[in-house]
Amino acid sequence: MSGAHANKKILSFGELLLRMSPKTNGEWISEGKIPTYVGGAELNVATALGRWGLPSKYFTALPDHALSHDLMQYMRDKSIDPSAVNFSGNRIGIYFLPQGSDLKNAGVIYDRAYSAFSELRPGMIDWDGALSDVSWLHFTAISPALNQNVTELCVELLKAASAKGVTISLDLNFRAKLWKYGKSPVEVMPELAQYCDLIMGNIWAAGRLLGMPLDETAEVVHKKDVYLAHAQLTSEAIIKHFPKVKHVANTFRFDKAGGGVNYYATLYTGSKLFISREIDVDDIKDKIGSGDCFMAGLIYGFYKDLSPAEIINFSATAAVGKMYETSDATNQTLQEVLANEIKFSGVQK
Repeated sequence: MSGAHANKKILSFGELLLRMSPKTNGEWISEGKIPTYVGGAELNVATALGRWGLPSKYFTALPDHALSHDLMQYMRDKSIDPSAVNFSGNRIGIYFLPQGSDLKNAGVIYDRAYSAFSELRPGMIDWDGALSDVSWLHFTAISPALNQNVTELCVELLKAASAKGVTISLDLNFRAKLWKYGKSPVEVMPELAQYCDLIMGNIWAAGRLLGMPLDETAEVVHKKDVYLAHAQLTSEAIIKHFPKVKHVANTFRFDKAGGGVNYYATLYTGSKLFISREIDVDDIKDKIGSGDCFMAGLIYGFYKDLSPAEIINFSATAAVGKMYETSDATNQTLQEVLANEIKFSGVQK
């Protein structure tokens, strides 16, 4: 696939968010500080790709003020092209996540209403210009979860990218505290998924967001063979329902007693299911952004025309490596990911 891309850019589309991570039990008040991280799922992907030497570009909307210009320089420092960023609106989106919490639990507090990105409307953006040097577009299910206008903007973008023959990837991120504007995910996401070449998520997200079949057995029987069989079932169902989709990836991350994780993933492509090595680790620091790092690994692998087995192992390794970092986006170098592949192969199950 690398020849098809010919060094053209990978555009990640989504909302930049500032993560505030206060210490719990009021310590953030007594200490007078809250650690801040720059993130947002799509920016996390763009950051990893830039870190790994791919031509990474990012679209979001930011108010035109000093903090936003600091963020523009932050992106440049991360080898991300921010030229597509739209300056409009009055707010940068924020979310609060107490230290030690997981995005998927009730600890997250969003403060992103009326952000610049959430106030975007169809017709505001010159997509022909934004996509002029782009061969790959990445977006997630977080953006259409915000409101109807952003959903319509996503459709507008996907149509423009499809007309240009751009490869499109989708991460089925589900955020329970979003989707509050009267539409359920299954009323929205299938329309967007039809434009995609690569869809990543897990068997539960595919059911919740795309309406794919979910065997109730997989909810209660915690067995790897059951999950792998379901990954194949889900992947085949997605490809049958959305004919443009060529590749489907599923991740499986299970918390261990004591704070570690058990992790593996699958990639269905060419009518075959490829399974990553199983990685079992104990001493992780932060789960935030691991899925974004996995997504970046998939894009990197396909962009570089790696084999399916290489792609899924690289992606899983990058995802677990991200858990050793306290940040939203990874700072792993390509060499560190490759070194971890060797390291993690020694703890393969």
